[in-house]
Amino acid sequence: MRKLIISAAFFALTLTSYAQSLGYQELALLFSEDDANTTARAAAMGGAFGALGGDISVMNINPAGLALYNNSSFSGSFNSRNTAIASNYYGRSINTENQFFNFSQAGAVLVFKNAYKSDWSAFVLGLNFRITKDFTNNFSATGNSGIATFTEYPLDENDAPLNYNEAQEQRFNTNYTGEKSEINIAFSSIHKEKLYVGVSLNFYDLNFSQQSNLIEFNDDIDGNELDASLYQENQTTGGGFSLNAGFIYKAHKNFRFGLSYQTPTLFTELLEETNIVDNDGFMGDTEIVVSNTSTIYDNTAGGYFPSQRFIYRLKTPSKLTASAAFIFGKRGLLSIDYSNKKYQNIKLSNANFLDENQFFQNELRNTHAWNIGSEWRFSNVTIRGGYRFEQAPLAMALATDNLEGYSLGGGYNFGKFKLDFAYSNNNRTSFYNAYAQFPSVNSIELQADNRIFTTTLSISL
Repeated sequence: MRKLIISAAFFALTLTSYAQSLGYQELALLFSEDDANTTARAAAMGGAFGALGGDISVMNINPAGLALYNNSSFSGSFNSRNTAIASNYYGRSINTENQFFNFSQAGAVLVFKNAYKSDWSAFVLGLNFRITKDFTNNFSATGNSGIATFTEYPLDENDAPLNYNEAQEQRFNTNYTGEKSEINIAFSSIHKEKLYVGVSLNFYDLNFSQQSNLIEFNDDIDGNELDASLYQENQTTGGGFSLNAGFIYKAHKNFRFGLSYQTPTLFTELLEETNIVDNDGFMGDTEIVVSNTSTIYDNTAGGYFPSQRFIYRLKTPSKLTASAAFIFGKRGLLSIDYSNKKYQNIKLSNANFLDENQFFQNELRNTHAWNIGSEWRFSNVTIRGGYRFEQAPLAMALATDNLEGYSLGGGYNFGKFKLDFAYSNNNRTSFYNAYAQFPSVNSIELQADNRIFTTTLSISL
């Protein structure tokens, strides 16, 4: 076998905390995020659909909105995402830009009218698939912190080994792949044409991987050179479940409001497989070259690739959403959603996660988010616009760390089917700590800008 499998939960926790890859507290935050991939109509309106309904995207916001469908329908959406990430590390900047494509949403809504006299006039069933979080991304960084962390050549047999403690440059690159997807099964009904109620069962599938490489160029006092490369990889897979319930009340023909609550997502078994294990004193696959010998040190020589497997549990934040919508006849509408997400309730379990869970409680905050959208109709043509704001979960976050974005779009109603388009952009800053075990080394500063084009085809059944 080329792999040595080590099943040791506590061992895994210790090693990962000394890695250049994402640690468990960063992974928990990443797995709690939602890209708000929706239909083009909802995307163009900033995702403000909590009190509107009539669009399959409400299953993820307020499932009561399904009852506003008049007819059964099918919809499918396609996303094109352009992501530009600018990194800054000790005054050196690198820009990385990539284009990604995915089939982001597909679902159907079935409307059953009540044939008998009853206060409950209709029953609606919805089924939807959605990519909740697309992890695919990559960035690079380079600079010089002035701190060398690879200072010795392991094969140096001199009585006084050379000390390569003069840092010349560090290079770091990382690549993320995978996605978190969900399948929603929702039920909704209408009471006396005023009260709309609904519930959604949400089943998640998570597949995430990271490959990162850290390279250092160091010298000793005599100018002898040492080049070190540390490669780490990890993959996490698993499934989860959450429940979403809500109501919409039509207070007036021109005004309605709603409230919904989404429970925490429970990932009862996340399986991590990683090469971040102690291999000859290095946490990952390591290669070191020095200028005064042609022999290369490689801790994977001879086909020895140690790895480990670790199973843990994760509870993500719950979310409460309050919504209001103003309807201006058949001409247009204005919709507003406010959400509160309890990041302090994130919890890791099935091992000793005391430090991580204390971090969630002490360093995170409950976040506020606003979604505002408007839509105006001109015969068969519709135009839309929206705004989206979401606080960053870190209590000490900068204002630029908050997510903020704008959107616009339109659609055409052909009768039996509709074609909608949306353009949205959002940006935020963040940091990446490639030297978590060296507090004196600065983090990499990141600026991410996303531009997303969404196309949705809806067919009346």
